[in-house]
Amino acid sequence: MAKTPKNSARAGRRHPLATVALLMVGLLGTGGAYALFTTSASAETTAAAEAQVEDGAKLFAANCATCHGMNLQGTTQAPSLIGVGAAAVDFQVGTGRMPLAATGPQAEEKPVQFTEEQVAALAAYVATKGPGPAIPSEQYLAGEGDAAVGAELFRINCAMCHNVAGAGGALTEGKFAPPLAGVSAVHVYEAMLTGPQNMPVFNDANISPEDKANIITYLKYLDETPSVGGYGLGDLGPVSEGLFIWIFGLGAIVAITVWLTAKSN
Repeated sequence: MAKTPKNSARAGRRHPLATVALLMVGLLGTGGAYALFTTSASAETTAAAEAQVEDGAKLFAANCATCHGMNLQGTTQAPSLIGVGAAAVDFQVGTGRMPLAATGPQAEEKPVQFTEEQVAALAAYVATKGPGPAIPSEQYLAGEGDAAVGAELFRINCAMCHNVAGAGGALTEGKFAPPLAGVSAVHVYEAMLTGPQNMPVFNDANISPEDKANIITYLKYLDETPSVGGYGLGDLGPVSEGLFIWIFGLGAIVAITVWLTAKSN
């Protein structure tokens, strides 16, 4: 029987480091491709963010700088916006309160003058001028919190101005707490976070994000649930109900009394 030469046997064997070398090549190739992809994606994201901020700067200069100053420093007509954050801009501009139509005790809600993209651009630009509250995460806006807990928190922290049913109410010197029916979840959250107009600030140390979500759930419940007692008379509480009875109930009794007396005569 012929024997295989030793040199041929050695030539057919794989080098012990060949597997390691193949793994290294594979890892380097995969890592390089991933790095290239993520770098490209990151570059695109950065470019989009920079373009958004640039658009916001142009919108601010054309619509806001007259009152707030070119550098957001504020003037005698309007406060500084340095450090107010994106949430404050999204609330004020996204509800139409800004730009201000006319001076008065407080800015009133009106039709929004900008598109959603323009509002986001303004918010992004102002956010670059100082740290401040960001636009809240979607996880707290879904209305999936605890409505009972939210109702208790609302009664303790909000009902004295907004009414327990969120119908709003009058304050001093011509100011008022607006009704909350139909207000979007993101604007309710932003209002708690930034304290617009005469509203106090409820930061995360005062009311946690989870409890803010519970309050939003309670307000959504009020929007979706009809009054179990019938017509709510504007949900203005016992004063409006008492006034209704005083005027119409007592008035009806007086009218019947007059009618009966006239008939007997």
